Amino acid sequence: MAVMKRSLSLRSRLAVVGLRLVNALSRLLGRGQGTVAGGRVGLRIDPSLLRHLAQDREVIVVSGTNGKTTTSAMLAAAWASPVAHNTTGANMMAGHVAALASNSAPRVVLETDEAWLDVVVAQVRPAVVVLLNLSRDQLDRATEVRALAQRWRDMVALSPDVTFVANASDPLVCFATELAAKVLYVAVPSAWHEDASACPKCAQPLTFAQRWSCSCGFAQPVAYSSVDQSGNIVVGDVAVPVETTLPGLFNRVNAAFAIVALQRVGEDQARVASRLSAVSVVQGRYGVRRWRERTLRLLLAKNPAGVAALLADLDSSGEIWVAINAQIADGRDPSWLYDAPFEWLAGRTVHCLGERRLDLATRLAIDGVDHRVIDDEETLATGSDTVTLIANYTTFQHWLAVSTPC
Repeated sequence: MAVMKRSLSLRSRLAVVGLRLVNALSRLLGRGQGTVAGGRVGLRIDPSLLRHLAQDREVIVVSGTNGKTTTSAMLAAAWASPVAHNTTGANMMAGHVAALASNSAPRVVLETDEAWLDVVVAQVRPAVVVLLNLSRDQLDRATEVRALAQRWRDMVALSPDVTFVANASDPLVCFATELAAKVLYVAVPSAWHEDASACPKCAQPLTFAQRWSCSCGFAQPVAYSSVDQSGNIVVGDVAVPVETTLPGLFNRVNAAFAIVALQRVGEDQARVASRLSAVSVVQGRYGVRRWRERTLRLLLAKNPAGVAALLADLDSSGEIWVAINAQIADGRDPSWLYDAPFEWLAGRTVHCLGERRLDLATRLAIDGVDHRVIDDEETLATGSDTVTLIANYTTFQHWLAVSTPC
């Protein structure tokens, strides 16, 4: 869908033309998906291009360390069509302008990198911002999480017209939204508290029970919506039956955020819940795939909190493969492996793959987890068990490329 040019200035129109030409050339030369390069050119020509392209559109922005891609996909699928969405996962401004320049739909869902959230919110003036969680990610280049929470807090203070749908169970998110003019909290089960073990207001230890709290008085707020350990979703005082094909409690949590956000823009929650069942694969994640004679379920985990969420829901049967690289897209520092709760895999055998398989094997050995280092993937080509394959970014892309959908 082309952008309606009558709504744009001459400079913005030229920026869109440059964006499209560069992205088309990028795809023609096989240099990528044709989003980021053109987006950078468009922003160089018109630094305010994102604001201009988002003007007069209803926008929902999604951010957080984990779950933003899946939640964004749920929102785009469950909102009344048509919806413009940065489906390639390019979640900074270059990817955003590319998505909006290629689709003039009046409704927009933008998955947004957590470090860019304040900039994007100031540009697009969204109706709703979904704040999923905050935890450490890609240690060699990430902002310290409390500093990031403060940036979010400053952004919230400057956004009185925005409705925030925020994670009541994450103290850092609650710190960011404490003074929000309009906020709806979602209480969710969480297996990970290591990045918010101290109060973001006074630095004293937090107490985690049914609700978290601090001796200074900072405590978990009353939630508008909740998800229990069985995955039951309540919005307001109403139980919402949701049939999702995506596995795991964490995806029930993502669904709850999507339902609340879409309710705020006028969507009927029952219709939203029914549309969510259509989301079965998100950029290859969670899909059942075939490699050689093996059936694989591909799961992405890129940080300790993400690993914890996957392991908490891990099937008790089948083989477990974990594939780790430390390339630029993954983060060069693999020491995050020592913070991830791989000890939960005790009693299982883990096959260690990827460029940093020896680092992973060492991490597993520390907690006595049985493991095998796999130097040649072909040795795994035969077998009858279904495989759960947990991979970080570049290993995930590798296995997605060498496998086919079932």
